[in-house]
Amino acid sequence: MAPVKPAELVDAAIEAPIVTSFTKIGYLVRKSVHDWRPLWDYDLRGRTIAITGPTSGLGEAAAEWFARLGATLVLVARDPDKVQQVAERLESETGNPDISCVIADLGQFDTVRTAAAEIAASHPRVDVLIHNAGALFNERRTQSDGIETTVAVHVIGPFLLTGLLLDRMSGGRVITMSSGGMYAAPLAVRGLEMDPDDYQGARQYALAKRAQVTLNEMWADRVPATHFHAMHPGWADTPGVSGSLPGFRRIVGPLLRNPDQGADTMVWLAADDGEPAVTSGKFWLDRKVRSIHKLDRTRRSDTDERRQRLWRWVADRAGWDLP
Repeated sequence: MAPVKPAELVDAAIEAPIVTSFTKIGYLVRKSVHDWRPLWDYDLRGRTIAITGPTSGLGEAAAEWFARLGATLVLVARDPDKVQQVAERLESETGNPDISCVIADLGQFDTVRTAAAEIAASHPRVDVLIHNAGALFNERRTQSDGIETTVAVHVIGPFLLTGLLLDRMSGGRVITMSSGGMYAAPLAVRGLEMDPDDYQGARQYALAKRAQVTLNEMWADRVPATHFHAMHPGWADTPGVSGSLPGFRRIVGPLLRNPDQGADTMVWLAADDGEPAVTSGKFWLDRKVRSIHKLDRTRRSDTDERRQRLWRWVADRAGWDLP
């Protein structure tokens, strides 16, 4: 048996306690002991990257890195004015002219179909598709078709966009920004959309994030020609956290990661030609594969029968499935 490297022992020691793993402590320690390749060392010229949710927080931080590294960048967002401002800022600050905007609300599936068609018409190949858009609501909301908004935006919309762009992505990568909050949630199908009477925004968010990670594994099994990765950023200080979880931010604030730290693994998964180019279906934190379960009860919920039902449920609502 090969000896365990000291860096792996350090990583394992900080992985178990959530506070050390998810906060900037974990990021800073792992970056040091694993001697990460700096992001500025990558060259993304000639690669097309489409990212949802690029107008603030982790998405905006990642988009700036992609622009600086020379990628052809497609910013997918629902607010035309805001995304255009981000595109103009990135072009001005990075000198990258290959930045375009596509308008879509991930919870409105007709706009997702329109956006996919626009991306496909403009780009014969998409090297990386990043599902980063998201939201946490303290009160239950629904889309026009009656689907709960958190589930629509995090689960069904990304599923549909992935499917519609698959023919542009053979050999490429699909990256899904999940959340460590999913560790507390079981895999649910019937209960994936919480009822109005017992609705809790944070729990609904966690259920959707659990579904994302499960679907990531299922995509990898069903579409081996494309590399699928899910990840969580740790606890990062973003507008979404401050707006939806102000109490949490007050308590943990000094230990929260900044947006660049939270986005690091997302950018690395898109840029690195080592593990991210040869693995698929994995769940990452701080450039390392992690288990998708920390609790026995969530592991027991993760049955093959429930997984198959989840895929069918999402595909039916998206109006798209693999042939």
